[in-house]
Amino acid sequence: MARSNRKNPKGRTPTRRRKGSKNQIDPTGFWGDPDKLPDAMAGAVHITTNPVAVVKSLGRPPLSGQQNASEHYFSAVYDRAVNLGAALAAAGSLLGAEELTGD
Repeated sequence: MARSNRKNPKGRTPTRRRKGSKNQIDPTGFWGDPDKLPDAMAGAVHITTNPVAVVKSLGRPPLSGQQNASEHYFSAVYDRAVNLGAALAAAGSLLGAEELTGD
């Protein structure tokens, strides 16, 4: 049965309204009490100087003819991940500015 494009008496297309959710979720019950969370441990984040060490220990990527290029791109991705992690740690006050610059 095809849907008709009937309009209500005022000339508007009828719209369906969603009913409100009967099951409202209590955020404290779902996520837990924020007062019970442990304090952030300052200095618990360490920035590595060689983010590709573990991956290189596994050997060269099995991409025939593309090993050199793939190693370069993988290294770039790992470096970027370390930099983003350091930025997030600094934004969360887990690192100081001196730890980011290496001074």
